[in-house]
Amino acid sequence: MKMERNKSNIVEEIDRHKEKWTALSLKIHDHPELSFQEYQAMEWLTDTLSEEGFRVQKALIPALPTSFIAEWEGPEDGPVIGLIAEYDALAELGHACGHNIIGTSAVSAAAALKNAVPDLPGKIVVIGTPAEEEGGGKIMLAEEGWFDALDAAMMCHPRDRTMTLRGSLACVDVDLVFHGRTAHAAANPERGISALDAMIQSFVAVKQILPALHHSANIHGIITQGGEATNVIPDHCEASFLLRAKTTEELSRVKQRFYEAVGGSVQAIGASYSAEEGLTYAERINNHTLAKQFQHNLEGIGVEVDDSEIKQGIGSSDIGNVSQIVPTIHPYIKIGEAVTHTHAFTEATRSEKGMEGLNQSSKALALTAYDLFTSRELVDKAKAEWRQADSN
Repeated sequence: MKMERNKSNIVEEIDRHKEKWTALSLKIHDHPELSFQEYQAMEWLTDTLSEEGFRVQKALIPALPTSFIAEWEGPEDGPVIGLIAEYDALAELGHACGHNIIGTSAVSAAAALKNAVPDLPGKIVVIGTPAEEEGGGKIMLAEEGWFDALDAAMMCHPRDRTMTLRGSLACVDVDLVFHGRTAHAAANPERGISALDAMIQSFVAVKQILPALHHSANIHGIITQGGEATNVIPDHCEASFLLRAKTTEELSRVKQRFYEAVGGSVQAIGASYSAEEGLTYAERINNHTLAKQFQHNLEGIGVEVDDSEIKQGIGSSDIGNVSQIVPTIHPYIKIGEAVTHTHAFTEATRSEKGMEGLNQSSKALALTAYDLFTSRELVDKAKAEWRQADSN
């Protein structure tokens, strides 16, 4: 059958250029760049896409000069399928979240589709989304409408387990500055108002409210500035918090209780505070129609999927904001036993097993996109499911 032949051609095309995609992934891995600074990775990915015949546009919005979109249109109209590329790294750890694999797999899947099935009906779109680790690049792009034209969006994340349906929590960063009044800690402490005491009391109060919040909620915090000298009552201290919850609606309630706890603590000390919030990462709406097709294609290339329930260890990602706009999946491919955001995972994302995961994720992405291009029924089913989930 033509479909089976085309899918075989896609797999063979990815294998034929395996060394090319491995080299690209390793080059990005060996030159890690932090969020908003991914200039080299962006150039390497877009240069490759241009060579493959894609029309490339860079710097989609002024705030994200390292963002891009690359498009290729088949000879006939059809769905618009987005493959999402990430390529930022973590401070001190490098590519401990495997974005070198994520970015390369999106590009290799797109190129394989175009080259193996040149009469593909529709448009392949690779969207380069910087600043996933810090800043929420996808949120910024979503607010400017860069995902609105897609019929479906996909990416694949390396991990210690192959899954297709794992979700993510809503979250927001909150930076607090505590304001007091300085004084000599020994000579005249009564004249001072300790910003540090206000901050410490806030940490205690926040910890105490957690049992009263939704079971999915969590609040993490660190002190980023705690004073300058032990014999001086500090008038300025700073802390950063990350608030999480199952949904954005629940997150709003967590924020309210958080600010009440901080406000009461600060008032008790006689200090004051100011707050600055980051962008809100929405929860992920997993599209089961797309996930099931992705799993089918993984199993078709010999990859076992483990979607048994995970009750803990769920994080957040700005792909959740994309899933609020368009049917989206964010499956995971196993590349070893190490967990993300560790030095061990940094090594895994350049290992032989990591490059095997790159090959597998590229194939599953390309094959699932092909299924969407060739089945209007599958696209409509994914959209119907998304509309139902969005209305709940």
